[in-house]
Amino acid sequence: MTIRVAIIGLGIMGRRMLENMLRHPEYDVTAMWDPSTASCDAAKALSPETPVTETAEAAIAKADLVYLACPPVPRKAYALTAAAQGKAVFLEKPLGVGIAESEALVEALAKSGVPAAVNFTQAAGAAMRGISASAQSGEMGTLHGVDIVVTYGQWPRLWQQAADWLRFRDEGGMTREVISHFLFFSERILGPLSLTWARPSYPADAALCETHMLARLENAEGTPVTVMASVGGAQPDRQELTVKGSTKSWRVSDFYAEAHSEGGPFVALDRNLGDPRTASLKAQLDDLLLLVAGQPNRLATPAEALRVQKLVEAMLQGTT
Repeated sequence: MTIRVAIIGLGIMGRRMLENMLRHPEYDVTAMWDPSTASCDAAKALSPETPVTETAEAAIAKADLVYLACPPVPRKAYALTAAAQGKAVFLEKPLGVGIAESEALVEALAKSGVPAAVNFTQAAGAAMRGISASAQSGEMGTLHGVDIVVTYGQWPRLWQQAADWLRFRDEGGMTREVISHFLFFSERILGPLSLTWARPSYPADAALCETHMLARLENAEGTPVTVMASVGGAQPDRQELTVKGSTKSWRVSDFYAEAHSEGGPFVALDRNLGDPRTASLKAQLDDLLLLVAGQPNRLATPAEALRVQKLVEAMLQGTT
């Protein structure tokens, strides 16, 4: 029996999820919606038989599960509409940009009792499973912390240009969009983090998002997570998380590419999964089925997403 899905938001993330749901035999995308005609046309090219509804609410009414890939500001309203109808909810992150609004959303979702999760894309993936097992087994020795390094020649990146909101300070920026994933990963390994200090840099135009971020976070034992991120210069994209142990360390590049070191150069690990992004999304969708069925799963909970959002917004405010 397939799960009927409505996709709200047909930008790059919505279309990527559409493609992967079309490949998965247990999902049936029954409706989709976006305010952009161009985005709707691009989605229809991928799935001509899936209707584009007049409104988001009409799409939600046709589904058992609602996937929200819209910008952060409208997510709360659509999520609550879905929850009020007893629909399961799968949200992109962040939950929103206002902490109070997001706290209210998490509380409302919990009270509704509907299955709900947030799409931190590494949650059910091979890298998270492998590194968590290595840390828990003692193979890594004593954990010495996590380093997060993110650098881009420009932001938004070329493939993100259609999502114009990503360049603005109110909703966008690499800290919300990218670093949040690595903070989530770090908390899954080290436990809840607190912000020690943060130094964001912004351009002269106050409407635009951050160009640099330096920060230090710590878990309850004082184990550090160090963040260094920048935009600008002729350089390739770099998205890198390194979990450091006294006997073995693991590095994840570009979200999915794993490598390990026992003191020498990092050695790439091939888990023979084919395209790692497709494999990771397949794992997310498999665990989403478990969530909808009320079974244990590895997806990020709304409470975990809220904790990450609080860290991100504090980092963007900076500390003195």
